This record gives sequence, C-alpha cells and structure tokens, in this order.
Amino acid sequence: MNKHDLIQQLSLVEHVEGGYFRETHRSEETLSTNREGKDRALLTSIYYLLTDDRSIDHFHRNQSDIMHYFHFGSAITYLIIEPSGKLTKVKLGLNFAQGEVAQLLVPGGFWKAAVLEEGEFGLIGEAVTPGFDYRDMEIATESYFQKQFPDLWTELAPYVH
Repeated sequence: MNKHDLIQQLSLVEHVEGGYFRETHRSEETLSTNREGKDRALLTSIYYLLTDDRSIDHFHRNQSDIMHYFHFGSAITYLIIEPSGKLTKVKLGLNFAQGEVAQLLVPGGFWKAAVLEEGEFGLIGEAVTPGFDYRDMEIATESYFQKQFPDLWTELAPYVH
C-alpha cells in the first residue's frame, strides 16, 4: 500500500495545517462550554496522514485535549511547546526499543507541530474532547513565534506556516 492508495481508500483531503485528513466520528451528544459558539460535540475523531510531499503538520494549538494514535507507516516526530515555553520532542510510532510511543496526549493550550522525517507516509488517528471545532484552533504565525520563543526560533521556524 502506498500514500495514494491510503488517500483514496480512506477518502482523505488536504488539511490546512499540512498533510491529509478525514473526520471519522462526531458525537451527536454535545457538551456546553464557555467557548465561542458554546456547545461542542462530546468527541470527534479523525484519520491524519503525513506524506513525503506533505510532511509537516505546522504549529497550531487547540483548546481541547487531543489523543494521537499511531496506525501505520513511518514514525512521526511531534514538537510540543508547553504554555511555560518548554519544548519537548516525542516520536509517535511502534519502535518501542527506540523510545517511540504508540499514543500521545497533547493537552489543550499546548502548541504542537509534527513532521514525517523519513518514509513515504505515516498514518495516525486523533480523538478530540470536547470535539474539534475550527473556532478552537489557532495557527502559529512567524511574528508571534519569533517574539514568544526567540531562543527556539531557529529550531521552530521550519514548522511555522
């Protein structure tokens, strides 16, 4: 199976952050939040694919917690910035002997980016609670990141849209 087969078989489309995705579940049950637009689905889930020609999931942050699950292909490296400014790198994959993890929680309010560093593709799933809503996502800008993270800017720059 190659990236083109996966994109077709899973009906994936290009995502604004990079890569490809398709929402696979959105709860009918909703949760009242204090966010703009109020109610959110209790849970949403997607397939997310990074490929060798769309290999970067650019820095963004969500208000909701997101659990990432590795499914298939090559490992994906996550760069996570805590609200304190601490940068952590985690590899999502199945090579446990090399320190990879099969699932990764990125709490709401943390900046994250991901990159496929080698291989043709890496397929993951994401579960978001309260459910994903574009109003709850912020995409990083160069000016903000240069000002907020001047000591990390050189390392972070390739992952900012």
